[in-house]
Amino acid sequence: MDGWQRAFVLHGRPYSETSLLLDFFTENEGRIRVLAKGVRSRRSNLKGCLQPFTPLLIRWSGRGEIKTLRDAEPVSLALPLTGSVLYSGLYMNELLSRVLEQGTAYPALFFDYLQCLQILAASEHTPEHALRRFELSVLTNMGYGVDYLHCAGSGEPVTDTMTYRYREEKGFIASLVVDHYSFTGNELKALAAREFPDTTTLKAAKRFIRIALKPYLGGKPLKSRELFRQFVRKKTDNSNQKN
Repeated sequence: MDGWQRAFVLHGRPYSETSLLLDFFTENEGRIRVLAKGVRSRRSNLKGCLQPFTPLLIRWSGRGEIKTLRDAEPVSLALPLTGSVLYSGLYMNELLSRVLEQGTAYPALFFDYLQCLQILAASEHTPEHALRRFELSVLTNMGYGVDYLHCAGSGEPVTDTMTYRYREEKGFIASLVVDHYSFTGNELKALAAREFPDTTTLKAAKRFIRIALKPYLGGKPLKSRELFRQFVRKKTDNSNQKN
């Protein structure tokens, strides 16, 4: 890879005493795994910048599954994610690491990822709307296709007040059954538009996205969700102690 590409670190782990094995999300090559030699040494000028949420320009070489980092430059300071917003960013990174094929380009998703990080960085509390839109973008860019606006059984447009039950690989079918897999036509229209004007449509979006992502994530739980639960418990305990 001779040219520079915009990239973000999704995940990293030590590799030998002085190196790092990094998963990057790049603009034109998607998710790649890169060996960054010597960057953990005291003399490395890259030690501080190869961190999540830092906009980077990088170059690498190699044709195998693991590339070799040649150079990296921070475009700006790391986006300031703190508190609960930090865990939202970690969730985004873990999601991409788990579901994206290595070496497949997702330029539109890269832009949506950057935009969502910028929204998170400007927020004191996690903006649920932005996360739901990002998750739907992930599904779309992976080739997940579902028609939110038509009944999969009849082909008729969905009606706001009718209930439609989601069936994997088929879509939404009008049903009198109301359960975890059921959504109103109004909720489906919100999903199609990626706009959630109230708590009902926002909760429905979160429920559907978890259903849709489950086959991609498998049975292994997301570490970022558990870390967030621990953060909330600790925050609640501290608040109770003060009171």
